[in-house]
Amino acid sequence: MLTINDGEKAVKLAREIVERYTRKEELPKLENYSGAFDEKRGVFVTINTYPTHNLRGCIGIPEPIMPLKNAIKEAAVSATHDPRFPPLKENELEKIVIEITILTKPQLVKVNKPQEYLEKIKIGRDGLIAEQGFYRGLLLPQVPVEQGWDVEEFLSHTCWKAGLPFDAWFDENTKIYKFEGQIFTEVKPKNGIVEKKIR
Repeated sequence: MLTINDGEKAVKLAREIVERYTRKEELPKLENYSGAFDEKRGVFVTINTYPTHNLRGCIGIPEPIMPLKNAIKEAAVSATHDPRFPPLKENELEKIVIEITILTKPQLVKVNKPQEYLEKIKIGRDGLIAEQGFYRGLLLPQVPVEQGWDVEEFLSHTCWKAGLPFDAWFDENTKIYKFEGQIFTEVKPKNGIVEKKIR
């Protein structure tokens, strides 16, 4: 778990990277970030429009394969040109809020039959990854809360995100992983950072 202090630093770092990358400036050095920022963690950087809070970009690194500071840098740069949207432009920088989700290591959800997923996954706590062969899709813990989904809908949409049929979670070849997320977000553009509770 990050402290609120570290959470603020993480969001400010992501904001600085997003702004500098969009303006084609040199990216910030990461030497000043230590402690929790040196631990290997998965992280997602989400860019939302303000004040409408529409998604503008969301990319991340699900697995803890690099130090948090490097993962934030990679995710923040990638979120500015999320393939689902046009690349972020400089004139948008004052009209976005940055959100960061720091992930726990994804754990395989073991079941004997698919119905057991419904008991083992909790809305508001778990994010999901659906995986089958080369297909892989992830939805963050806040997504089903924002969309008003139940566990079954959450599983179906995660499979769909992976490029699989909605009912792929019934297929024994589909692996479902769950993880938790700690979320920090700007309240307004460049102003006020809070830890976001979704439960």
